[in-house]
Amino acid sequence: MTLIPLISALAAAPERATARAGGGYDPGAGHRPVAALFAVGLPTALVVAVALSPMIVTDPPQIESAPWTSILLPKPKPVTPEPQPRAAPQPTSAQPTETVDTLTPVPPISDSVVAKGPVVLDPLPLPPGPAVEIERPAPPKLVMAQVDPRYAGQFQPDYPLREERAGIEGSVTVRVLIGTDGRVKAVELVRGDGPAFFEATKKRALSKWRFKPATRGGVAEESWREMTVRFQLRDA
Repeated sequence: MTLIPLISALAAAPERATARAGGGYDPGAGHRPVAALFAVGLPTALVVAVALSPMIVTDPPQIESAPWTSILLPKPKPVTPEPQPRAAPQPTSAQPTETVDTLTPVPPISDSVVAKGPVVLDPLPLPPGPAVEIERPAPPKLVMAQVDPRYAGQFQPDYPLREERAGIEGSVTVRVLIGTDGRVKAVELVRGDGPAFFEATKKRALSKWRFKPATRGGVAEESWREMTVRFQLRDA
């Protein structure tokens, strides 16, 4: 309330100073000091007015809280559920048995990596044609053992002395085993007119007889052959 009269008094002061100077308007006489005073005095007056103005401090109104009161509520009574009527059992009808077909599990298909390379295609089937008979190879040809003509003159055995003196003639048939080298390896008696003729023939065969061996497919092999030897006396 002190600030407003002070400002009013300061505002009225320049007017009085100007009138006293002499009834006219003199710009250089007293207007500038008053204006300067007003310009300087206004902030100072504001500061002084604010400093001298009484400060009123008002406390905020206090709110009184009501005292706490404890209220005990009665416990709720337990609610007893009403008995429900039992439903009559419904007759169960026989459900049809469902047959589930068991499916064979399909093996998983693995993503196999195919190696790069030339593609080999299966050959196309040839159209049917006339049946071709495959000739079987002929079995190897067997050639029997033959008398070697170079030794033909040595086949006749010596005449047994006893039979020769007695004038007995005869014959003997033997079975001989001819080796791959053409020599006789064994002699067997087939039939004969006496043991003397067989022994003479056997001795001669093992020592002197020579043959061209039997061959099968051009390969020499052992073979058996029968030979007949005749013993005859010549006229002197």
